[in-house]
Amino acid sequence: MAARASGGAAAPPSVARRSLGPVALVVAGGLSVQFGAAVAVLLMPRAGALGVVTLRLVLAALVLLAVCRPRLRGHSRADWATVLAFGAAMGGMNMLFYQAVDRIPLGAAVTLEVLGPLALSVFVSRRLVNLLWAGLALGGVALLGGGGFDRLDPAGAAFALAAGGMWAAYIVFSARTGRRFPQADGLALAMGAGALLSLPFGLVEAGARLFVPSTLGLGFAVALMSSVLPYTLELLALRRLPAATFAVLMSLEPAIAATAGFLVLRQALSPAEGLAIVLVVAASMGAVRTQAATRTPPEP
Repeated sequence: MAARASGGAAAPPSVARRSLGPVALVVAGGLSVQFGAAVAVLLMPRAGALGVVTLRLVLAALVLLAVCRPRLRGHSRADWATVLAFGAAMGGMNMLFYQAVDRIPLGAAVTLEVLGPLALSVFVSRRLVNLLWAGLALGGVALLGGGGFDRLDPAGAAFALAAGGMWAAYIVFSARTGRRFPQADGLALAMGAGALLSLPFGLVEAGARLFVPSTLGLGFAVALMSSVLPYTLELLALRRLPAATFAVLMSLEPAIAATAGFLVLRQALSPAEGLAIVLVVAASMGAVRTQAATRTPPEP
């Protein structure tokens, strides 16, 4: 996503580095979260999908709250509303997504989920060309489902699509939280809210199985890989990237997820599934280039 100067010449190296910095943060976060998700799938037979979500969010919240020690006073009502909405989006996104990967392959789940961020980028864009990229992504998704999603568990596909809607909300409220709270304080508070939201569901599904030492150890690894590290990187990136550009960068994650699913879970892709993921990633790259060309200012 190379920046261009106003006269059409290439941007200076220092500007290019500043542009690539937040992009690298997003890509690193994607690698961490998708390989963490693959580890989470291995943990599901022990604790269930909702139990794994609870372990992930509760342990991540404890780490972030201990490290950040966010102030609880001095925030406006609007600040608290924003951070609680961020936490609700985070908790809902995770619960829905883990229900999806409990039923369909990781790469397919993320390919469906990424429609949420891509729809956000099309919605906030003022250029019709983004409709072309959205259509290309939808073509990939249709190919993934064999023309009617008859090859995928319907409930799993529905959970993944719903998680995509929550992912779009997560992007919006993450950006707003990053602007209202210093450092990662807002993230720590939102993670705590998401953990409280998921806790009753995890306890009902897994109960005492959540407290088995080996399960706690794997849950801690998932919390670090899938929550603490990627969400911190994304929050930092969103302070320097428009939400729409961040959203389309997220479309890289189907390819990352498919790789993690193959390497960790031995979930091989068919040629049609591979082509579907390529189409979705190509759509995201086209949208990224469109956003870079228009130099869309950050959202208020």
